[in-house]
Order: sequence, then C-alpha cells, then structure tokens
Amino acid sequence: MIKAAICCKGGFSSSTMAERIRKGIKHYGLESELSIDFCPFLLASKKIEAYDIFILCPHLSRDVKRFNERYCHDRKPLYVLPIRMYGPVDVQELYWDLIDLLALFAKHPVNPVHFPGEENALKIRRITAYRHQNR
Repeated sequence: MIKAAICCKGGFSSSTMAERIRKGIKHYGLESELSIDFCPFLLASKKIEAYDIFILCPHLSRDVKRFNERYCHDRKPLYVLPIRMYGPVDVQELYWDLIDLLALFAKHPVNPVHFPGEENALKIRRITAYRHQNR
C-alpha cells in the first residue's frame, strides 16, 4: 500500500484534490493499493514519517528544495505534480507514476523526485503516467 499526502499552501485545494483522488481510488478498485490524505504544506514537516510520498501541488515548485533542506533531508520523496495533472487527475495514471517515482527515489534519493526531462513541473504537458508517454 502506498500512503501518499497531497499538499498545497493552506490545505484548501489539496483537500479537494484528495477527495477527487479518493473517489478515483474507489472507481479503479485501488483501495488496497493506495491511500491519500491532504496536508497543508506547512504541517507536512511534522508528518514526514507518516507517508511514503508527498505530492505537492504545482504552485509549491519554488518551495520544495527549501522544504527538503529544512525538514525532509531526502528521507521521503517530494513530487511536484505536473500542472496538467492537477485538477483533472486520472487516479490510475497517478498511481502508475507513484509506483515509478518510489522506485526512482529508492535508487537515487534526491528531492524533488522527478522523471527524466521533467525537472520543471510547470512545463510538463502530459496528462497520463510517464510510463505511457512513449507508446
């Protein structure tokens, strides 16, 4: 089971995203594979050990390195969600990304974790999982 937290500045948009993702988890029958909570970014520092991965809303892309240096220290992956996956996220596609991101981070634990060529989440145009881009 992947335990993920989705974070935004104050918890408002992340709570909406978490609810949308929870509905998708049920829709795809992923209840035993993925759980999601929302967490305001400022409170995430107190919950580092509670989750396997932190999904950050795109507007946090400027804050992720400082957060990692101050609180996380590359212990858990911090992933900035691509701008086009924010909002209309397909949970099955997100789930594939999370599996692949956790594997990437296990091999090379450096934050923010990202796929090759996707250093800037605000420029990523894909709406499907990274593994489905080369089909």
